[in-house]
Amino acid sequence: MTDSQQCYLLIINGKSAGNPALREAVEAQRKAGTPMIVRATWEGGDAAEFAAQAVELGATSVIACGGDGTVNEVVNGLMRIPHDQRPPLGVVPLGSANDFATSVGLPLEPEPALAAAVSLTAVPIDVVRMTAEADGEQAVRYYVNMTTGGFGAEITSSTPKTLKRMLGGGAYSLMGALKAWRHRSYRGTLHWGDHEQAASLLLLALGNGRQSGGGQVLAPRAKLDDGRLDVLLVKDFHSVTELPALLGELQQFPAEGRYVRYFTASQLTVTTQPDDEPWPLTLDGEAKRYERFSVEVVPLALKVLLPEGCALLSANDRH
Repeated sequence: MTDSQQCYLLIINGKSAGNPALREAVEAQRKAGTPMIVRATWEGGDAAEFAAQAVELGATSVIACGGDGTVNEVVNGLMRIPHDQRPPLGVVPLGSANDFATSVGLPLEPEPALAAAVSLTAVPIDVVRMTAEADGEQAVRYYVNMTTGGFGAEITSSTPKTLKRMLGGGAYSLMGALKAWRHRSYRGTLHWGDHEQAASLLLLALGNGRQSGGGQVLAPRAKLDDGRLDVLLVKDFHSVTELPALLGELQQFPAEGRYVRYFTASQLTVTTQPDDEPWPLTLDGEAKRYERFSVEVVPLALKVLLPEGCALLSANDRH
């Protein structure tokens, strides 16, 4: 397919639909002859619906214009399309955290980000399928960046949106500091491969990408296309005097430290007992509570428009 046959579906978070820089960027691309279909969301679920209709609309690529939550919705819509027809995903970051776009090295301003989306090469990456249960109901969701559980998810879900807008990623760090003095742990049994572990955890991170919560690097060695999840377990501590040692281990990400454990897996399940609290989870920034959840890598399920030399691709591994 030649460039003249490309058609881009832009799915814009409704809160950003009036963004002047984005409007100018779209107008500039249209003047340059780039066909663009624009859809703005009105309520939750719209982005996924628009993405699922991409092929019917004649789009050859879909560009998510918004934050990590918008990207997540668009991914879920694209996963409804058969693999051999699934259009590539591009990202124009307009959120407060923009963890996925930042970690893969995409421009963070609308004009260069949109210009990049219409010129970059699409490369296949893994998608993670999460099956989760709450109150007897089961839900299946997909994500490309990261799920966090426990303390990290509490921070994301409790950070006021106005604070996010004012401080950007710093809002998450601020809320984390405030909560550290009255933290709680979450209990569950973890299963992966031949392993089983009963745990009381402060934080669980399941990374396809590397960072979450506005720049917190929780899976520093993750690759988007290696068929593996990078798993971070942070065990509970009992006294603030232990915090320096815990934070020190979080700088090193040991395979098996006193407080921190870091490993890879292709699948992982967490199950809670009836008297345990449901786990707060965030999938790419969207928060919910679940009693049981399982994650599994779907290898190379989605093509994404990424910069050449992106550090999260195995082909660019310099180690």
